[in-house]
Amino acid sequence: MHTAYKVRVYPTPEQAAVLNRTFGCVRLVWNTVLAWRQARYRAEGVATSYAQTDRYLTELKRDGGHDFLYEVSSVPLQQALRHQHTAFVNFFAGRAKYPRFKSRHGRQSATYTRSAFRWRDGRLHLAKMDDPIEFVWSWPETDPATINPTTVTVSRDSDGRWYASLAVEEATESEPLPAGGASAGIDLGVTDFAVLSTGQKVANPCHLDRKARNLARYQRRMARKQPGSNNRAKARAKVARAHTKVRDARADFLHRTSTRLVRDHDLIVIEDLNVKGMVRNRRLARAISDCGWGEFRRQLEYKTQRYGRRLVVIDRWYPSSKTCSACGHLLAELCLSARHWSCPGCGAWHDRDVNAAKNILAAGRAVSACGADVSPQGSSLRRSAVKQEAQPVRVGIPRL
Repeated sequence: MHTAYKVRVYPTPEQAAVLNRTFGCVRLVWNTVLAWRQARYRAEGVATSYAQTDRYLTELKRDGGHDFLYEVSSVPLQQALRHQHTAFVNFFAGRAKYPRFKSRHGRQSATYTRSAFRWRDGRLHLAKMDDPIEFVWSWPETDPATINPTTVTVSRDSDGRWYASLAVEEATESEPLPAGGASAGIDLGVTDFAVLSTGQKVANPCHLDRKARNLARYQRRMARKQPGSNNRAKARAKVARAHTKVRDARADFLHRTSTRLVRDHDLIVIEDLNVKGMVRNRRLARAISDCGWGEFRRQLEYKTQRYGRRLVVIDRWYPSSKTCSACGHLLAELCLSARHWSCPGCGAWHDRDVNAAKNILAAGRAVSACGADVSPQGSSLRRSAVKQEAQPVRVGIPRL
């Protein structure tokens, strides 16, 4: 099982100078090779392989104008080329956007493989450094001396904080949680972050809205500073710290919510939301982005897999809000402002979100019974549902 431990790092001034120099060289190699790739494609119309970029880096070091590249470890420079090659592979496969040039502003990182670091007795020794780099370990149940990292990625955020991500291959899987028999359908929203089929509602903390006034004030101050000045750099750091507080609060909320759901339910059913398309609505873009639905789904996916739970993702076009969870009647239309509605078929009074969550759970149970794979992130060859006995045609879904 592949996992990673992200720890807070506190380098000394000498170590920070080495790391900053490494970040600059990594950024230079990335930008130079990317520009060379683009110029070569425009001139010759051919693609560039990783081996060709590796030879170009060797020539770059020997041209006499880049002798400073020898002052840092060569491993992060090689890893930058590998990451760029992977970025182009993902771009041509349609999984990512075109690789961009790196800026000195923003997050900086450098990746070290086993040949460029030592991990002894829970202490990290990086290349070109005499002393181990200090960090804070936040997992009391795991002894850092017992892990064996394969790669170490050191990064510095825009707010000046340092981190190290330790990638580890663990031989033992996590023990599955005991089965409790509970299931939950989840309807994600903006007003309420999540509404469960049990009727429970998880309020949306709206992290960005609570910090919007401070963010606006810091951004106005930064806009008044002269570009390139030290005062502008200080103001930019304050803006970055404000964004970091929002990001950390959102991550903490998502982890707590997803962990509680995985711990309490054996089966979790959610919708396959098109977040990328939904944020094109200018009125709701900031509110939807602040929710973090994509990160919430990612956490549910790996946590359910790790602890022996099951996550079912139903189709995004399933009419969960317009279908009566009591009798299966399907409404022709239901405007977004209608938060409650009465079923014309059976007269049941529905809360829009709770009704949708019940229908999502019923659809997920139907998928579990038939064995169909509806998750778009699964295998490219989806399994069709098992053939069932012929049943009378009925609008909606059966009542559970």
